Amino acid sequence: MNQSPKSLPLYEMFRLGLFQMGLGTMSLLMLGVLNRVLIDGLRIPATVAVLAIAMHQFVAPARVWFGQLSDSKPIGGMYRTPYVWVGGLAFTFVAFLTVQAVWQLGQAIPPTGWEWTPEVTGWTVLIGGLFALYGLTLSASSTPFAALLVDVADENERPKLVGIVWSMLMVGIVAGVLLSNKLLQDVRAGSGITDLQNPINNLFTIVPLLVAGLSFLSVWGIEPKYSHFLRQKVASRELREDQITLGKAIRVLTASRQTGLFFAFLLTMTISLFMQEPVLEPFGGDIFAMTYAQSAALNGFWGVGTLIALGTSGFFIIPRLGKQHTAKWGCIAVAITFLLIITAGLMANPNFLRLAMFLFGLASGVTTSGAISLMLDLTAVGTAGTFIGAWGLAQAMARGLSTVLGGLVLDLGRFLFPANLALAYGLVFFCQAVGMLVAVFILSRVNIREFRENSQQAIAKVLALEID
Repeated sequence: MNQSPKSLPLYEMFRLGLFQMGLGTMSLLMLGVLNRVLIDGLRIPATVAVLAIAMHQFVAPARVWFGQLSDSKPIGGMYRTPYVWVGGLAFTFVAFLTVQAVWQLGQAIPPTGWEWTPEVTGWTVLIGGLFALYGLTLSASSTPFAALLVDVADENERPKLVGIVWSMLMVGIVAGVLLSNKLLQDVRAGSGITDLQNPINNLFTIVPLLVAGLSFLSVWGIEPKYSHFLRQKVASRELREDQITLGKAIRVLTASRQTGLFFAFLLTMTISLFMQEPVLEPFGGDIFAMTYAQSAALNGFWGVGTLIALGTSGFFIIPRLGKQHTAKWGCIAVAITFLLIITAGLMANPNFLRLAMFLFGLASGVTTSGAISLMLDLTAVGTAGTFIGAWGLAQAMARGLSTVLGGLVLDLGRFLFPANLALAYGLVFFCQAVGMLVAVFILSRVNIREFRENSQQAIAKVLALEID
């Protein structure tokens, strides 16, 4: 253990990315396929469905405890690997249990439609609880995994490692689309529980087993061979996401005018970017009469676009426009693509929708690349972990809020436009477009010089008060 750990080679970085690949695939199943089963298959009100699904994001503060646990409580002599393995088995098993509870809810719904009977209420609460448990088990695995990435790579290796791992997440989404296409190819729009149950059960059996296997394979032997943390057996001085409490995160976000503006931009952008997640696949079914496989494939179109943009914008766009302008024009491009998605719905043209989703992926990839690069550029030395940790918790809460807002706005649209579902769904995408323009306005008020001059001192005061 006194010998210095080896440098992490490129092929091991890709092996670590297998874990994120599995998370991408599970995300497609839990936020895409299962969401459509609830809204389109069982005809559950969108608000109820997305509130249940969002529970897995609202338990995100638990990652603080899991991170600290993996920092201080080794299992079998290792600090990260056992948590990744146990968590990986747990969240894949909980995903299967959630589907079984969904079928029970479907059986409990009266033939006349949704009604809050005691049995329906009980199963709905249970499903919300299972999504919360899914979020907890996911945090138990993903937070130690994120800490492992820091442990095994030095400052020069981390940008490359993060880029590879993030790209593998998108590869996982595309892989999930291909598996969904194969296993759900015969499931049509408007299918009832009888037609849905077998193919969905097959999907939620095969994919979780594969993902559990990837969780084991991705970190096998990595920690003993490459971890600096394991060698030193002391916590890094750098404040990472798993060491930031929610209260401290809020104080960091509001430490100065510029930190408040910058994180307001990031949160507005995140909420506006992901509101479509809970409504995209029901949109494909209700407006375009797509099969479950076809609506799942929509995630592949924007996933491929995002992967292309993430891989190229750092080389071609950011060096020419700069980070702030890249984020700005990326947000504007995303707003335009939402208008294209609305147009596709009004035309009921599935090919135009697929093109719009690919363009949305390109635009969102450019936006994400610009925003993350800007965040790293604005982060002062000595407070990098604080900023990134605070952003990690805030982003998780923003993703949960975006899921809920997507369902709420869809139900509002159905109330306002009961005879035109295209307009009801269009209201969600329109709100996202407006949100992106609001994000651009906030970003225009971020002053990089003022940020660098004032924010480090303000955050230092916050941390000093925390210590006191």
